[in-house]
Amino acid sequence: MRFFGSYKLCSMHNITIDHLLQLDQQQVWHPYASMTQSPPVYLVESAQGVRLKLADGRELIDGMSSWWSVIHGYNHPRLNQAIRQQLDKTAHVMFGGLSHEPAIRLAEKLVELTPAALQQVFFSDSGSVAVEVALKMAIQYWHAQGQPQKNKMLTIRSGYHGDTFAAMSVCDPVTGMHELFTDVLTPQFFADAPQCRFDETWDESDIQSMQQLLQSHHGEIAAVIMEPIVQGAGGMRFYSPHYLRRARELCDEYDVLLILDEIATNFGRTGKLFACEHAAVTPDIMCLGKALTGGYMTLAATLTTDRVSQGICNAKPGVFMHGPTFMANPLACSVALASIDLLLASPWQEQVRHIEDQLKQLLAPTLAYDHVADMRVLGGIGVIETQRPVKMQEITTAFVNAGIWVRPFGKLVYLMPPFVIEDIDLTLLTNGLVKVLADESLLMT
Repeated sequence: MRFFGSYKLCSMHNITIDHLLQLDQQQVWHPYASMTQSPPVYLVESAQGVRLKLADGRELIDGMSSWWSVIHGYNHPRLNQAIRQQLDKTAHVMFGGLSHEPAIRLAEKLVELTPAALQQVFFSDSGSVAVEVALKMAIQYWHAQGQPQKNKMLTIRSGYHGDTFAAMSVCDPVTGMHELFTDVLTPQFFADAPQCRFDETWDESDIQSMQQLLQSHHGEIAAVIMEPIVQGAGGMRFYSPHYLRRARELCDEYDVLLILDEIATNFGRTGKLFACEHAAVTPDIMCLGKALTGGYMTLAATLTTDRVSQGICNAKPGVFMHGPTFMANPLACSVALASIDLLLASPWQEQVRHIEDQLKQLLAPTLAYDHVADMRVLGGIGVIETQRPVKMQEITTAFVNAGIWVRPFGKLVYLMPPFVIEDIDLTLLTNGLVKVLADESLLMT
């Protein structure tokens, strides 16, 4: 290693895998990981289709779509081409006072595909920031209407909306993984999580908690924010579309905005292009992300209606007070356009329906395990809920040894494979998961 002034230079061309992993352990802080008791990480050399190739030569079938995002699989030639073509024009340009064709065309496409009332698009660079933008829009809207006291949010328990500060405040205080920060987060209102499952008969009592909170506190609530139909990292729960319809009706009745966080559910994951379509509901504000670029680059969007955008801009200060540096990055917008075109040109509904049928069939054996509490499937999402939390390090190692990449948390072991996965790979993936879960010693005692 050589030192030049305050800079350290290290020749890496002959570096070994072990040394790379040692550097990773010493210097790279991974999500939800410790720097003093670092869990093992697996070095990815390349990826193709639904397979991750590790630096040690092993291949893993990816059951996670890299946290919901890689819906077309890895290293897709159409998406690669979109980035190369844009790269020859410009990789990035500030969006303040400037614009570019990929952003304009992407905004047009998103307005075309989402519910008709959503007419304006604000780009950002992560799902969590898209939620922050949505919350700020709601607060600034009511401030512009002369009602600054409407600055709180109402959400439902078992939800998750991201790791930044305002987003943390609307995550479930316990299952949302941010309990440590409770005392410094803005207090929000939390309704009971819906209990009617996706395919169950509606019970009106399910909405009573939200109704009571809106009745009592609508004068201080700016918006209801929720994940439509599927609650993600807060519990991997699938709830009744009728709950979402009733939430929309209550927001209208009590003059409260409705924000739908579609970041995890957008672009086909639940069997509909957007999960709100299951309930035929239009939000006032919608957040998109994850699969927006097919998993290639970080990009998110917050869409809203004329009512909200004009309400904000027709009062002081006359502008929306937010502006990320990498907003509407041209590379990201270009690959997002290519990803959406690729999805719409494919038989994605049939693919997701086929994945759903296979997951229901192939994950069913886990219901015979005494240590499994539930198995549920919706669209391209399969969830096994265990009786006790898993031993994260041990079970991840067991999955890798089985040739699959599955990243559970708490009591939840779940799959959301790329839409392009073939039957043989999905069978290998599910069989590996079922076999590993048979070992009850991989659960906490």
